[in-house]
Amino acid sequence: MSKNAALLLATGFEEAEAFITLDILSRLGITVTTVACQPQREIVSYHGAVIKTDTLIEELQDSHLFDALIMPGGPEGSKNLAASPAVAALIQRHDEAGMLIAPICSAAARVLGGNNLLKGRRYTCSGELGLEVTDGEYVMEDVVEDGNLLSGRGLGVAFDFALTLAERLTGNKGAVDFQAEHIYYRPWLNR
Repeated sequence: MSKNAALLLATGFEEAEAFITLDILSRLGITVTTVACQPQREIVSYHGAVIKTDTLIEELQDSHLFDALIMPGGPEGSKNLAASPAVAALIQRHDEAGMLIAPICSAAARVLGGNNLLKGRRYTCSGELGLEVTDGEYVMEDVVEDGNLLSGRGLGVAFDFALTLAERLTGNKGAVDFQAEHIYYRPWLNR
């Protein structure tokens, strides 16, 4: 059965983190649903790109669970996600069900840490934002896994983050390695 993921987006999201992850997961047969975490489907990214999402967060049914929730960073984007009670509730519901929670860049500190959703787990994030968080253990690494939490440091490790997430979702290292080779991402193959 095919896996699915929700890509949670709000005004100011870091587009490269979002689209690299969407691209890698889609190449591996994972269905990615883009979710607007605001009242309208059209969202303006960190660098002014306008995209139209698949759905609004309010249209998601409470009974539906995704295999992973992905949150890109972006200074404004992560603040907007963190400020949404609907986002916090969606994360909490998925976390309690054991689904993968996957923030990258500022999203781990702002969205999860800002809503006390790290629950003591190890995580990474951009800059020194992790120093302000009290409910998780900040680790200065590129990609950190702790249970069902998978976090990435920032844009520079977006491919590592996305490939690690894809491997966790598919369980197929060979297929993930093939895609890394196909897109010429040699660091993944040399690890």
